[in-house]
Amino acid sequence: MSRSGPCGRRGRSSPEPPEKEPRMTVTENTGARTEGAATLIGDARERIDALDDRIIGLVQERMAVSAVVQDARLASGGRRVHLSREMEILGRYREALGKPGTALAMTLLELSRGRI
Repeated sequence: MSRSGPCGRRGRSSPEPPEKEPRMTVTENTGARTEGAATLIGDARERIDALDDRIIGLVQERMAVSAVVQDARLASGGRRVHLSREMEILGRYREALGKPGTALAMTLLELSRGRI
């Protein structure tokens, strides 16, 4: 008498080959519907990535310069944060970028305040 497998088949069931993951095309990676648009989007994304790298570098530089300002202010007996200066920065970003600029400036100020 032979044994039935889990599916009622007799004998050993052979393992099923792993399913191949579908290959994504260039258009699927970009959401574009044509190869031309996909190429344009791919090129633009590369440029955005390069800009993001530069922005990150500039934010890190801003943080370092802010630390110098804070250290000098503290060494002279002042406070770590100068609120009127922060208000100027918030206004500058809001004027240039609208309401989202204020949120961006708040994030930059938070990053630049350094150690508490």
